[in-house]
Amino acid sequence: MEIIADLQIHSKYARATSQAISLENLEKYARIKGLDLLGTGDFQHPQWNKEIKENLKEDNNGILWSKNKFPFLWQTEISLMFSQNGKRRAVHLLVFAPNEKIADKIISYLSSKGRLDYDGRPIFGISCQEFVKDIKEIADEIEIIPAHCMTPWFGLFGSDSGFNSLQECFQDETSKIHAIESGMSADPAMLWRLEENVQIVSFSDAHSFWPWRLGREATIFEFSELTYTNIMQAIRTGTGLKATIETPPEYGKYHWDGHRNCNFSSNPEETKKLKGICPVCKKPLTIGVESRIESLAKKPSNYKPKQEKPFYKLLPLHELLALYLDSTMESKKTWALYNSLLEIYKNELNLLLHVTKEEMIKNSLDNKLMDLILFNRSGKLKVKPGYDGVYGEVMLPQQQAKLF
Repeated sequence: MEIIADLQIHSKYARATSQAISLENLEKYARIKGLDLLGTGDFQHPQWNKEIKENLKEDNNGILWSKNKFPFLWQTEISLMFSQNGKRRAVHLLVFAPNEKIADKIISYLSSKGRLDYDGRPIFGISCQEFVKDIKEIADEIEIIPAHCMTPWFGLFGSDSGFNSLQECFQDETSKIHAIESGMSADPAMLWRLEENVQIVSFSDAHSFWPWRLGREATIFEFSELTYTNIMQAIRTGTGLKATIETPPEYGKYHWDGHRNCNFSSNPEETKKLKGICPVCKKPLTIGVESRIESLAKKPSNYKPKQEKPFYKLLPLHELLALYLDSTMESKKTWALYNSLLEIYKNELNLLLHVTKEEMIKNSLDNKLMDLILFNRSGKLKVKPGYDGVYGEVMLPQQQAKLF
């Protein structure tokens, strides 16, 4: 059984998310995307928790099922802001619970540390070490994974408020961290260079249910039965973790260094020449993921570990169609073409990953669009790197079009 999972979701109660998010909409667009499993997102938020319990039914394997038989997993994301070694730290962590009973115990613990009703991604003044120690005392089956681990502001290894290693961050609790989440501005090949002995997973951090957000990054599992235990065993050991789906790292908002207000970006080499100072405003640049990797790397750029997992670099189909039509992702003609393709090819990820050139030709797919899909699959679409909160821009032979 192959399961494509997106296990970093937010509810409508989290800051900067779509107010139209519902479990029904998440399920609808997950099926359209080609996803087989979602995280619930924000399970500790009182109103969202109520909606989860009213609309999903838990089985004996820790999987929550909708009335239409789509599976979810107890999942949330929390923000820790604290001081360690004289520096302000901010780290986002994903938390997974094996069942409702344990989820409720996590909620009880979190409510003892602060309010849970003001944001779906609550903030606590707890160190990562203390948090892991306390949470794992509730149940060892709980899994904790650093989210978007390289982003400057809230990533474990972030240039602004992160750490230089897992050990520095989690200290005596490091052995209880089994995986890191790559985030949009990094991919496994970049993270291999850090030589941290953990698995690498990828999820979307979706703030809406639209298919250009949901499942834009995902993890592919393979096992005989869908259970919480099998999923977490794959994350902990790599057995059953088949591959990840990544956006090209350049597509992420923090790949290069720069200042968005100054409309300036630079690669690591240029940043060094500038001594980290923006030539426009003369203030320190926001240091992106590529520079941060270079500063932390223990291995060269071509390094591959012995047990590396494959990964696919894909732009969402809506991005390709908007480029092809010289339109926007939300336009009626983009949606019309998207829906017509799904009538033929089942779902988006099937088309992006598996449909052969021969099948596309058989179905009279336009050559330009076919080339875009195949170039995307092979990683040949070039992207001008994003920086300081600005998404990357895809580069075509005769044009440059903004992705977002």
